[in-house]
Amino acid sequence: MTAGGLASREAGQAARERLNALLDGTAADPAALAEELALVTALLDREVALRRVLTDPSQPGEPKAELVGRLLAGQVGGEAVDLVAGMVRSRWSSSRDLVDALEELVESAEIIAAERAGVLDAVEDELFRFGRIIASSPELRSTLSGRDGDEPARAAKAALVHELLGGRAQEITERLVRRLVDLPRGRSLEGGLDALSKLAAERRNRSVAVVVSAVPLSEGQRRRLGDALARLYGREIRLNLDVDPAVLGGISVRVGDEVIQGTIAGRLDEVDRRLD
Repeated sequence: MTAGGLASREAGQAARERLNALLDGTAADPAALAEELALVTALLDREVALRRVLTDPSQPGEPKAELVGRLLAGQVGGEAVDLVAGMVRSRWSSSRDLVDALEELVESAEIIAAERAGVLDAVEDELFRFGRIIASSPELRSTLSGRDGDEPARAAKAALVHELLGGRAQEITERLVRRLVDLPRGRSLEGGLDALSKLAAERRNRSVAVVVSAVPLSEGQRRRLGDALARLYGREIRLNLDVDPAVLGGISVRVGDEVIQGTIAGRLDEVDRRLD
């Protein structure tokens, strides 16, 4: 969700609703739209004066929308122009929030592209797995999170992402990670990967349970836990499984902000009790 004040949150929500309506109701190519919106995001990230003009609360929205149309004509398609024009008609708490909201639209469009291509499950899993790799490698995390913003440094980080994911993961996954590294929007790398994984899950109105156990769960345990969580939360819950011997024979299950730890049997029994 877009950070910032109330005006930015409302404007960001309206933009996401327009994006979903466009992609759910037309044959527009979400991957192409994501690429075009990414170009606009990069432009406004660089051009501070321009984004301040486009978010100036003292100016009416329509002239700003017309300016967007003139600037972007011939650079991106009509759908991207219309989305950005709609965004600058809204009020924003800060000019930076507009860039953040645009990047959120890029991410959402990529997730919808994955869904249409039938690879959303793979993208979600790859994002989660890459997050675990980052969490276990401080050196890699530091390299990809470096604040040096000059072009050679950005190119080097993009090349490293390609080396790690190119040919091993979906192209959409690589693009999402590359953009996160290039434009983290104040997020840690791990936090950004977690947010992207959740965004993929939410596309199908699902939630993600991060399950950490001392030993791998059996198929029966996975099925029972998944069924119990689905009944508890009223929707399908995807299990992202990880093994950590430090859990000492137990299990930790995190759904959103809720974390419950205990033995495997005790955790399953607790879920069942809460359903009674």
